[in-house]
Amino acid sequence: MDERRLLELFEQKKYIEIKRELSEMNEVDVAELLDPLDAHMTLLIFRMLPKDLAVEVFAHFSMEQQLGIINSVTDKELEYIMDELFFDDMIDLIEEMPANIVKKVLKSTKEDERKLINQFLRYPADSAGSIMTIEYVDLRKGITVKEALTHIKETGLNKETVYTCYVTDRKRTLEGFVSLRTLVTSDENLLIDDIMENEVIRVNTHDDQESVANVFRKYGFLALPVVDNENRLTGIITVDDIMDIMEQEATEDFQRMAAMAPSEEAYLDTGVLTLAKHRLPWLLILMVSATFTGRIMGKFENVLASVVVLSTFIPMLMDTGGNSGSQSSTLIIRGLATGEITTHDWWKVLWKELRISFVVGVALAGINFMRLILLERVDILIAITVSITIVVTVMASKIVGGILPLIAKRLRMDPAIMAGPLITTIVDALALMVYFGIATVLLGL
Repeated sequence: MDERRLLELFEQKKYIEIKRELSEMNEVDVAELLDPLDAHMTLLIFRMLPKDLAVEVFAHFSMEQQLGIINSVTDKELEYIMDELFFDDMIDLIEEMPANIVKKVLKSTKEDERKLINQFLRYPADSAGSIMTIEYVDLRKGITVKEALTHIKETGLNKETVYTCYVTDRKRTLEGFVSLRTLVTSDENLLIDDIMENEVIRVNTHDDQESVANVFRKYGFLALPVVDNENRLTGIITVDDIMDIMEQEATEDFQRMAAMAPSEEAYLDTGVLTLAKHRLPWLLILMVSATFTGRIMGKFENVLASVVVLSTFIPMLMDTGGNSGSQSSTLIIRGLATGEITTHDWWKVLWKELRISFVVGVALAGINFMRLILLERVDILIAITVSITIVVTVMASKIVGGILPLIAKRLRMDPAIMAGPLITTIVDALALMVYFGIATVLLGL
């Protein structure tokens, strides 16, 4: 079903047909289909859906849609939705909603769930504890495979995943894990202790969500156990949740690389003043820092006055340096984000960028030298000055672009801030100093 057909059926009041066709669709597609509709129509169609499907669709609604539904449904309907939502989806909902809506939502949850919600909300923002879920299958040591399968059948329907089951002792200390495949293919009289894997990759409740994403990326898990400081199993993080985190972290990096303060709100839903506030601070910093470039040019005003033609090559040199630095910084920032590069690799990065920049710089300088001599017919000393400046500028900018993100990471700053705009500003000043220095020596100014 597409939006056009849905509207036609709605206008014709063929509600039974709407319910039938929507019931056959995936919940994600249904949420996407209802997204552009007005709040009144969304609520009417939402109430037509079978209850189980309605809960799943609600979990995939945008925050605005969820807010509209919560404000419109009865307390009984809201209580059903809260009871059926997976716990991590409920936590995400509560974290995003205004205080008055949170109060209404908590009123519709059970007392034991309210205690757990309060516990989850106390975890640091962007930590493993804040994104985990408690809907997992845990098995006690000492039970048989048959007992484990019976337990999974009884409780698995309400769990986010049953493919990996975690084995704990009486104190809930994480001892190991066993896959559903292993359970199904093992003798039913064997003990869980005999077939479980003892080496468990785990994360702590206070680990940063970005480091958790790196663990998922490295090992390719579908789920990852979360433990407290006493190694007690507290929850799990599933791959669908960590994919959202990866997207969020990548978006933040892109925003910082473009010299903007990160924002979790959608572009079209964010106010003009808010967007301006996110962009203005960095632009102000870069504008002020760019004054160094003007001061350098003022200092060498006599050089420019003596050989006016030198000024025509300044934009090319500054752009070449800025672009070279941005290439290196982008690769290093991405490598740090994926875990491919660590701060301990600074020497490897320095040595590699030094060799790359030399090859690139010499190639660019050679081509530029031929262009200046053959096409523009400039004086050979000026062509040599510009070409040497290109080599030195490219080498310096690539080294700066490669090393600064590593320094930022070492100082526990986001490496993404050492991206295009900031690198370009630094390299511009560097390129001018090199250019005028070489010109002063070679041209005897």
